[in-house]
Amino acid sequence: MAGNKFLQSFKFAGQGIVAAAKRERNMKFHLAAAVVVIVAAALTGVSSSEWLALIGVIGGMLALEMINTAIERVVDLASPELHPLAKEAKDIAAGAVLVFAAASAIIGLLIFLPKWF
Repeated sequence: MAGNKFLQSFKFAGQGIVAAAKRERNMKFHLAAAVVVIVAAALTGVSSSEWLALIGVIGGMLALEMINTAIERVVDLASPELHPLAKEAKDIAAGAVLVFAAASAIIGLLIFLPKWF
């Protein structure tokens, strides 16, 4: 029985990933950006350590975007009416995504610019 629940948790997680990919515009953008980065990395021959950094920022970005989406959904459910704290919670979560996206872009530039110039 415990093994069945464990396997079901993967199914639910997969459903969450699919839901985010289908319904969230920002998730679609991040997925497209990830594909571009992976293709660019494959074409430019990045090192193993650079691949590790790229996989880390891609995985982190996608995960953080899903966490942001989950926070937005819970806040909307808990506070369907406009409330300053609800807005602040959503803004802070979105800010976290922006901070990580900026850091990811800098890491990408540090990896790719020397290869292109």
